[in-house]
Amino acid sequence: MEKGLISVDRWTSQSQAYFLTHLHSDHTQGLSPTWAKGPLFCSRLTANLFPSKFPNFNLSLLRILDPFGAWHSLSLLSPSSTLQSRITVEVMAIDAHHCPGAVMFLFRGEFGCLLFTGDFRWETASKRAKVGRTMLLDALKDDVVDILYLDNTYCNPSYIFPSRQAAAQQVVDIIVSHPEHDIIIAIDTLGKEDLLLHISRTLKIKIWVWPERLRTMHLLGFHDIFTTKTSLTRVRAVPRYSFNIETLEGLNTMRPTIGIMPSGLPWVTKSLERGSVERFHKYIYTVPYSDHSCFSEIEDFIKLVQPTSMKGIVSSSSCYVDPLYYFGCLCGANQPVQRSLHKHKRKERDERVPAVCLRTAFSSGGASAESERTRERTVMVKHSGIHVSRISALRRIQRGAKIMEDDCLN
Repeated sequence: MEKGLISVDRWTSQSQAYFLTHLHSDHTQGLSPTWAKGPLFCSRLTANLFPSKFPNFNLSLLRILDPFGAWHSLSLLSPSSTLQSRITVEVMAIDAHHCPGAVMFLFRGEFGCLLFTGDFRWETASKRAKVGRTMLLDALKDDVVDILYLDNTYCNPSYIFPSRQAAAQQVVDIIVSHPEHDIIIAIDTLGKEDLLLHISRTLKIKIWVWPERLRTMHLLGFHDIFTTKTSLTRVRAVPRYSFNIETLEGLNTMRPTIGIMPSGLPWVTKSLERGSVERFHKYIYTVPYSDHSCFSEIEDFIKLVQPTSMKGIVSSSSCYVDPLYYFGCLCGANQPVQRSLHKHKRKERDERVPAVCLRTAFSSGGASAESERTRERTVMVKHSGIHVSRISALRRIQRGAKIMEDDCLN
């Protein structure tokens, strides 16, 4: 696809149409209430949440791709034509199973067929994923995906996650086993709603959230389950950035309190390798509840799509793995395995991939799981005193991980 045509999760480039996969902060860097570069395409739920994220944004710029699984046509000017000729780009939105409103984008036109997953979780056993699978296969029946832009956050066989339903039950079991404790659960400004609903319905309790999060819950249609009154419940969902050992230690000087971190973040690798609950600290449990696909799910997805080539959309993480390292043999063009992956140079943030302008790097700031990754890893590792040995680093290189000089436990 030519430059100057469309951008996905990139807001500083000059394009004719812009696409937003979801509202996590690392995907909206560059968006602001005054942004007005062109039409912005997203899901209906993302559009509903947009004013709370960007007050005073010009909502007339939003274009809703609804329903899922339907093709939408765009008539755009060909950037390479001197005659101002127009080309047709078709796009389909498919549920990404990541957070409310998150979608994948499937593009096709004279440039070929491209699939951009954004952040996604491909739980093949879930009913939603089965619908998405059918939708995707129906859309691809006459096409071959030339390039798959893949969420490679956990593209490493070390990461083995249970289903989110199973992980949610693990959280419930921890709460039940601590009947005299207050419970603190770390969440983002968007996402993990299904986990909180499972806790509330199973234990028949309300859950405390902070005022901004309560407004989001109301926008999502949840009006009776959440509260801002601490006297009504012992279970509180708090912003992820405020969850740390000092806070838990301080709370325990007043009342018995435990914290639960539902996450697939790299600093809980030990527990994730077993897919089980881990007591990270005497006051903190980690549970492998992830909104990103684990290694086996990524593999299943690639086998389903059978792309000619693919690129990872996460390229700046210190545990970066090029998906071709493990899955190049699954591509239609039989891509060679990248043997010297640890020498792979990190892409610059403003580098454009050949086919379409895409977000290629996580950025700091915000309160999403991804954008908080660096901050949380620093906080947790600093207090745990964990360091990666040279042998551990070498093992990770052999698994395809890129090791940085300041690398911590990822």
